[in-house]
Amino acid sequence: MSGSITIFYGAVVTPISLKHWKALPNCLVVVGPTGNIEWMIDDVEHHRLEEMLSPKGYLTSEVIVLEEGEFLIPGFIDTHTHAVQFPNLGKGGQYELLEWLLKVVFPKEEQFEDRHFAKEVFHEVIRRSLDFGTTTSCYYSSLHLDASKILADVANKLGQRAFIGKCNMDRENDKYSSYVEESTECSIRDTRHLISHIRSLVPVSKHASIGTMPEPLVQPILTPRFALACTSDCMNKLGHLADEHERVHPLEPPMRIQTHIAENPKEYEDVINLYPKADGSYAKVYEMHGVLRETTVLGHAVHLTKKDIYWIKKKNAGISHCPTSNFYLTSGIAPIGKYLDEGLKVGLGTDVGGGYAISMLNVIQNASIASKMLYRQHLDRKHHPQPADTSASELTDNHHHTHCFTDCRLEVPTLFYLATLGGADVCNLSKRTGSLAEGKSFDALLVSVLDDTGALGVWGKEAKSHGHSHTKKREKLEENLERFLFLW
Repeated sequence: MSGSITIFYGAVVTPISLKHWKALPNCLVVVGPTGNIEWMIDDVEHHRLEEMLSPKGYLTSEVIVLEEGEFLIPGFIDTHTHAVQFPNLGKGGQYELLEWLLKVVFPKEEQFEDRHFAKEVFHEVIRRSLDFGTTTSCYYSSLHLDASKILADVANKLGQRAFIGKCNMDRENDKYSSYVEESTECSIRDTRHLISHIRSLVPVSKHASIGTMPEPLVQPILTPRFALACTSDCMNKLGHLADEHERVHPLEPPMRIQTHIAENPKEYEDVINLYPKADGSYAKVYEMHGVLRETTVLGHAVHLTKKDIYWIKKKNAGISHCPTSNFYLTSGIAPIGKYLDEGLKVGLGTDVGGGYAISMLNVIQNASIASKMLYRQHLDRKHHPQPADTSASELTDNHHHTHCFTDCRLEVPTLFYLATLGGADVCNLSKRTGSLAEGKSFDALLVSVLDDTGALGVWGKEAKSHGHSHTKKREKLEENLERFLFLW
């Protein structure tokens, strides 16, 4: 390559909405030295490459030409995962959430007090996440400040776009009192130290910008673990911390916040009992404490009520759908179609180690299955109506909404969107990443469904259109993407 320009010519698939994508068989993509897509031209025939490139001083010999069966897509965005739970992958599936936390998760997370252990684990976490095509991730660390700093250092060194959060857990728990912070003051102090540490890192990339300030790849994210782990005082102070950041650093990205909500029925019941002033709404608990806002990422949202949906929509917070984890821990099936019709922002998350797979492809596959099971249940209710269930009716009052997604199967363009641009929207990054377009960061994957990749799941001999028409190439490209999402 001349200088640090990189030029690709070949197939591109990029999302544009929940129902549509662009499938471009002959696309020219020029990535500049800053890591941004400088220009992108659709439908360029091969014989016109020199004509297109020469006026800008590029040579055709510098172009990376993709074969049919190879294509570029945006990198996957994991909106909810626990870096400290990777060592627990595949353990504890016999439990439900609260028992699993006590018996499997918290004992392992305690080990991250050991800096050497943390460094060893986190290098593998980031490397494997990148190897599985996740270019952006929202990470929960443990409650330990040093471990959280190490996680940020490793993400920055390896070049993953990442939001790093130290868990805030200051509420005493009689069942497992050893894994708790010393005090609310210590929790907030350590959170401030982590923010300062991350802000001091020399970013590996300065290509993304908000206003006039560079937006580094690695950024802090406030992380009240969930309402049962935090005191009211702690959540209030985290809300004030987010407000303070916006006042002191108005040209920088707003402070993101991540937490869990309505993952498990027993968890929901315990939260409502603990916060009686929330009027029976889990989301209202977070709103009362100033941590439910546009930059908040809410993990799971399996059992939201009508009141919850109201508050999430009012604050324009985002939902991270974690179907693999929801299946594995018997948490339930989140009605994502309902949330999409309500206009909520939705992305996908692996939720390692509740989720047993690092790959976002597994999440896409399970999101598809989850929606199909809800669709099947809808058909069964339609053909075999039951007496009205007042608790369920709270979630089905849709008279003022269209039914584009409720009680429907999530189609491939929708699943692709949720894993990319939907996740970017949840993370307030959609102007920078999540799709491939001029001016955006080139956070991308080069995918091949050809036999010579050695992948066992895809029948590579079906990867080519064996025709020269643009329509046939586009149809084959769309087919190849679907096969990649479900077979790779």
